Amino acid sequence: MAAVTELASDVGTSAACQALHIPRASYYRDRCKTLFPAETAPRPSPARSLGPAEQETVLARLHEERFQDRSPAAVYATLLDEGQYLCSIRSMYRLLGRNGESRERRDQLTHPPYKKPELLATASNQLWSWDITKLLGPAKWTYFYLYVILDVFSRYVTGWMVAMRESAELAKRLIEESCVKQNIQPGQLTLHADRGTSMSSKPVAFLLADLGVTKTHSRPHVSNDNPYSESQFRTLKYRPGFPDRFGRIQDSRAFCQRFFRWYNEEHRHSGLALLTPAMVHYGQTARILEQRQTVLDVAYQAHPERFVRQAPKHLSIPTEVWINKPPNIENKTQ
Repeated sequence: MAAVTELASDVGTSAACQALHIPRASYYRDRCKTLFPAETAPRPSPARSLGPAEQETVLARLHEERFQDRSPAAVYATLLDEGQYLCSIRSMYRLLGRNGESRERRDQLTHPPYKKPELLATASNQLWSWDITKLLGPAKWTYFYLYVILDVFSRYVTGWMVAMRESAELAKRLIEESCVKQNIQPGQLTLHADRGTSMSSKPVAFLLADLGVTKTHSRPHVSNDNPYSESQFRTLKYRPGFPDRFGRIQDSRAFCQRFFRWYNEEHRHSGLALLTPAMVHYGQTARILEQRQTVLDVAYQAHPERFVRQAPKHLSIPTEVWINKPPNIENKTQ
C-alpha cells in the first residue's frame, strides 16, 4: 500500500489504485488499520451476560447425573417443566463449548471391534471360502443367484449352484453336499465367508457345528477379507461369452456348467505355477512339475546358448496360502 500512497500524492488516490490494479476499498481499509490500530484491551462482557457464579450454576446442572447424556435442549425443557429458568439453550451450548464438552452427549451405540481374519492353508480341503453373486435376469431388477464354494489353496470350485433366490436353506444344502463329495472329516476344514444373511444364518451355523467345520467371517464392508471368491467372480464375469443378461435360469446354469468345467480342468492359474486347480486339488503337482523340468532340461542340453544366465527351472507353486497374512510372518519371509 506504500506504493499507492506515494503515487497518490502525484495523480490522486483513484488513479493510483487503478494504475496498480488495487481496489480502493482495500487501500482505504488498510490505511485505516495503519492510522487507527485496534486496541489490545479485552472486549468487555455485555451487561446481560451470565456472571461467573451463574455460569458455574448452569454447568453444575448440566453435569448432573440425570442430564449427563441429554442435549441442552432437553435439559432446558426439563428445567422449565420444573419451574426453573437458568439461561437460553444457546448459552448452554456456549458454556459447554468453552469447556470442551460440546460433542455428542447422548448414549451412542459402540460396535465391537472386529478382528481381522488371518487364515492359512497348506493343502487342499483345509480352507474354503464361499460367496453369492447376482446374475442379471431377462428384465430389469430380475436376478439369478450364483452360490460358489472355492478351495483357497487349490482354487478348485468344490461346489456351485444357481437359484432363484438367496436362501440359507439352499446354502446349507450346497455346503453339506460339497463336504460329503470331498469327504471332509470333523476338525479338518475352515469355511470362510462374508457377513451376508445366508452366510451368518443359524441353519448354516448349526450345520457347520454338526459337521465339525470351523466358520469364520470377514469384517463388515471389507472385501479384501474374502479375496479369492471375489477374484473368481471377476474371472467368471470377464470371461468371453459371458452375456449381459440371461434369458432363463436354465441358460445361466448351462453357462456356469461350461465355465466351471473350464475353470477347474483347463484354466492355467497364474497363482498356481500355471497349473489347473484340479491338478493342485487332487495332488498331481509334483508329477507334473517334474515332467516340466525334464522337458526344460532337454531343451537346455540341446541349446544351452539360448539360456543366458542359468539353466531353466519350472515355476514353483506356493506351499502356503493366506487370507490376511500377519505382518510379522511377512517380515520373516522377506
